[in-house]
Amino acid sequence: MIETLIKELGEGVGVALPDVRVTGDDLVLPSVFPVGAAAAACAGAANAAVAAYWRPVAPPEVLVDVRHAAVAFQSERHFQADGENFDVWAPLSGDYRADDGWVKLHCNFDHHRDAALRALGLPAGVTKEDVARACESRTALDVEEAVTREGGCAGAMRSRARWLAHPQAGVIAEQPLVGLTRLTDPSTPTDVPGTLESSGESSGWDRPLSGVRVLDLTRVIAGPVAARTLAAHGAEVLRVGAAHLPEVPGLVVETAFGKRSCHIDLCSEPEALRDLVRQADVVIQAYRPGALNARGFGPADLAAMRPGIVCVDISAYGSRGPWGGRRGFDSLVQMVCGIAHENGDGSRPAPLPAQALDHGSGFLAAFGAVAALLRRRAEGGSWHVEVSLARTAKWLDDLGRVDGAGIPQPSADGLLATMPSAFGTLTYVRPPGLIAGAEPYWASPPPRQGEHPAEWATATGRG
Repeated sequence: MIETLIKELGEGVGVALPDVRVTGDDLVLPSVFPVGAAAAACAGAANAAVAAYWRPVAPPEVLVDVRHAAVAFQSERHFQADGENFDVWAPLSGDYRADDGWVKLHCNFDHHRDAALRALGLPAGVTKEDVARACESRTALDVEEAVTREGGCAGAMRSRARWLAHPQAGVIAEQPLVGLTRLTDPSTPTDVPGTLESSGESSGWDRPLSGVRVLDLTRVIAGPVAARTLAAHGAEVLRVGAAHLPEVPGLVVETAFGKRSCHIDLCSEPEALRDLVRQADVVIQAYRPGALNARGFGPADLAAMRPGIVCVDISAYGSRGPWGGRRGFDSLVQMVCGIAHENGDGSRPAPLPAQALDHGSGFLAAFGAVAALLRRRAEGGSWHVEVSLARTAKWLDDLGRVDGAGIPQPSADGLLATMPSAFGTLTYVRPPGLIAGAEPYWASPPPRQGEHPAEWATATGRG
């Protein structure tokens, strides 16, 4: 099954992937959904695309282990600094019983918390019990819509049937799992300095993605995982944040292995970002759909700045349809699309045993980015990759059901490593997958936010 899924992913983006050898049992995570198989397929496809990019004529052997991929989907749970775990949930985030069911509030960012309190008519400083009482007298949909109108993030628990009847579900079903479209005409040069395109063999680069420059304009799991995955194969990843933007403390560190970090305020320093784009190969962004377009950094703008660019957009519900611009997170998408309902008995939310929509979308976005680099090499042009958590959820739903509700959590034995850092000694899950001759690894620990200047570290890129 997993090998077939990987082949289908390659066919969906128009690239031929080498065979992937899969080891281990599909049933490695406690769920009625085949999360282990999905994890192995996503990680396997990303590794296979990298292998094809590195050695297109005779790709090396690619291997993925199901348990390793599944544990990587839980990477934030195993992450430690000096032996201490991080709590990634804010006090008011969580599931609340409504008058007719359940609703989840996502309050990890202060402005989302404040929006939820405004929607519920509550003052600052209230307790979780106060929020619970405010939700009890309202329907779940009423809370969801009120919080959304205030600019917050909430999701009412729906059954699968109820979600499939929603207009957004129909729009999502019409979209590919990994959308890959051309932005410019094929006249963009296809030559990539540092590779021997005629023979298909790399030259002068010691890692598969050495020389590929990636701008990471993302926060909170899916986007950071995509960029972190590319860094594990040697890409130069520069994460662009801003001092005024909120972060989830543990996650911003756990997803930053192998990256550099700079700060740019798009309101006052847009030209600094343009300078970086002009020398980049890949730009990954996960702002709300349309947000960067309004600032002159949409896909067409980026292609005009840097012909040959690969633009990767990650969203919660896609960019089209009635929910095309809606904010969202993995836990909320699980609630609204029926996963949290079906994963248990329907009486209360039962989330997946991993942030599988986030991690799955992250690996798929990395896969799409490398697939676009392959298409650029073969055909020229600039490329646009689109991935959404809700479309990943539909893919997982389409994979069917397994008898895995009662199995134990997978062991991380043999899958962890340690690295010294500015945050202490870090324990982390090694990148899943193996390419013969080029095992993925992170060459540097997570940096402090804004630690580096807003410039590329290398003198020249690969694109």
